[in-house]
Amino acid sequence: MHTLRIVCLGAGLVLARAVAQTAGADAGEAFYESTVRPILRTNCYACHTDKNVNSGLSVESRESLLKGGNRGAVVEPGAPEKSLLIRALRHEGDVKMPPGKKLDEAKIAAVEQWVKDGMRMPAKYHKAKRQGADHWAFQAPKRAPLPEVKNAQWARNAIDRWVLAKIEAVNLTPSPEADKATLLRRVSLDLTGLPPTREELNAFLADARPDAYERVVDRLLASPHFGERWARDWLDMARYADTDGYTIDAPRDMWPYRDWVIHAMNADMPFDRFVIEQFAGDLLPNATRDQIIATGFHRNTPSNYEGGIDFEQYRVEAVADRVNTTGAVFLGLTMGCARCHDHKYDPVSQREYYQMFAFLNNVDEIDKEADRKYFNRPFLDIGTEEQVAKYNEWEEQVKDLEDKINIYIGQFVGDAEKDEKLKAMRKEASALRRKKPPVVRALVMRDRAEPRQSYIHLGGDFLRKGATVEPGVPAAGLMP
Repeated sequence: MHTLRIVCLGAGLVLARAVAQTAGADAGEAFYESTVRPILRTNCYACHTDKNVNSGLSVESRESLLKGGNRGAVVEPGAPEKSLLIRALRHEGDVKMPPGKKLDEAKIAAVEQWVKDGMRMPAKYHKAKRQGADHWAFQAPKRAPLPEVKNAQWARNAIDRWVLAKIEAVNLTPSPEADKATLLRRVSLDLTGLPPTREELNAFLADARPDAYERVVDRLLASPHFGERWARDWLDMARYADTDGYTIDAPRDMWPYRDWVIHAMNADMPFDRFVIEQFAGDLLPNATRDQIIATGFHRNTPSNYEGGIDFEQYRVEAVADRVNTTGAVFLGLTMGCARCHDHKYDPVSQREYYQMFAFLNNVDEIDKEADRKYFNRPFLDIGTEEQVAKYNEWEEQVKDLEDKINIYIGQFVGDAEKDEKLKAMRKEASALRRKKPPVVRALVMRDRAEPRQSYIHLGGDFLRKGATVEPGVPAAGLMP
């Protein structure tokens, strides 16, 4: 009996504590609704809401307040003395809000007390309102029932039903089925990009089997030309190029990635695997050579190795290109808008842009200590061990000779007698380059050992670092 009383007493204390906490929370929420929110709405909402985010700051929700703006965090729950918001309201320091006349002391004290009490507010104000998040493009698709049609026997599949419904809606009828020669030409061009040969045409015309067309489709899908034809669309999205771009536009070994895409198409690789290997093939357990080559997807960026450039600027440009490509290819979004400010139309904030940026910010592409022709890293040597060893030896010979030429030019420019020697040295270098061993250096992704710290770039300027960010994805249901 004594034990039971102790248990009941303990339970009562726990319940009382829970009730007290709930009552306190309710009081805090009521205080926000009745006192604090009207102050913020009247004095701050004109410039700092989830729809009108000046200086990257919204005060409309708990999430946006904790996120802060271009100056970083603005409020620390429980610590008003550490909160930029309170200092700004008191017009202390260089940030004075609202501009002009300072708020009454009673209003400032109310906001200060609210921060001190932990910034309690009703749940409906916890999450930021994401402009455009309710757009149909961000909703999970639902299978619609097939439309009713009059000529149902014409439809051979569900897609035919939808096409027929539109045709019947304007009182038209489907065209007659194409003759066999036309059908073969169309499917051949669709699947391989090549017209059928005369032999293929004659064979199809002579094939009276009911599944003759299906056999043609199977043959075309098994053709290596199928992968060559359909890889082009993906390579366009991957911004595939065999040269670096910019002024020099030097050639580079990107064709191993191109061939990987072709082989993946021909092997009917599942799409999830197709994406994973391109994003993180090097991080897979016991990654194969082909899986590492697949990461060339994000090495198709333009690369600038001109003299006098800021290496970090163009490294950042390459990372931004990867973020923008990821958004366009996989999310159907122009993510680049959020590089400088919160997206005006789509639910992507500037912070979320740089969280995506942080995922892709850990590749060492430029070896500043190397000669300009040799710092396009990381790469994967494709060849035998002996070929790779000979390639490395050849590369050192070329580099040493070019260093000698550069030193010589600096010492003897304008001396006619020495110019003959310079011509001979350049001729020797040219002959040496033509002896390049048969090794391919495929450009790939490889993370550095120590991750970089990523920041929001204020106004998109990599020299103006804002708040730090960690890797993350947009929160508006854009990714599973």
